[in-house]
Amino acid sequence: MIIKTFPLGLIGTNAYLLIDEQSKEAVIIDLGGDYHTLFDEIENYNAKLQYILNTHGHFDHILGEKDAQDVSGVPVYVHENDKILVENLPKQLERFGFVNNGLPPENIKTFTEKDIFKIGDNEIKVIHTPGHTPGSVCFLTGSSLFSGDTLFYTSVGRTDFEGGSFAQLSHSITEKLFKLDDDIDVYPGHDTKTTIGYEKKYNCYFGQNNQI
Repeated sequence: MIIKTFPLGLIGTNAYLLIDEQSKEAVIIDLGGDYHTLFDEIENYNAKLQYILNTHGHFDHILGEKDAQDVSGVPVYVHENDKILVENLPKQLERFGFVNNGLPPENIKTFTEKDIFKIGDNEIKVIHTPGHTPGSVCFLTGSSLFSGDTLFYTSVGRTDFEGGSFAQLSHSITEKLFKLDDDIDVYPGHDTKTTIGYEKKYNCYFGQNNQI
């Protein structure tokens, strides 16, 4: 499967484009900015967009989705516990001091940890990882994990926003993500790629070789 990374939006959020080479089906994860570059790439591969998925509902991960939806007609998917965040995009922008120039998606569908998305023969599994937000999730497909703002390279997501909980985040990481194979590649919502094994050793909050 093809995986491409696009840092977009107000604070450089990683949007991910996944394309199955056989079926030519595509999925976007966390479209936080201008969709044109991703849509150009989809056209280059002669692919068809199936889903716009969200790891959580914060503004910097969803800001480009209304425009993309207007062009593609594809629904936006978010965990049921974060739907209210997506619906309240204008309030989020005001709260964080940005000009209110964004509209929320209109066709918002929810999922739970039991749901699985597919592109071609590839399954995209949902792992519910609350802590950064109540509805934060990670998406696992093959040996690739899209971790949103749950797990970063040598760090973790903030928990001081409304609905955040470090106790929940810690449990999500240690009891769910760190149970995965060490060689799983982690594609976070910000910054660079890492692996589960590396974070188990060196993450500044949980790493065996770098604990605080």
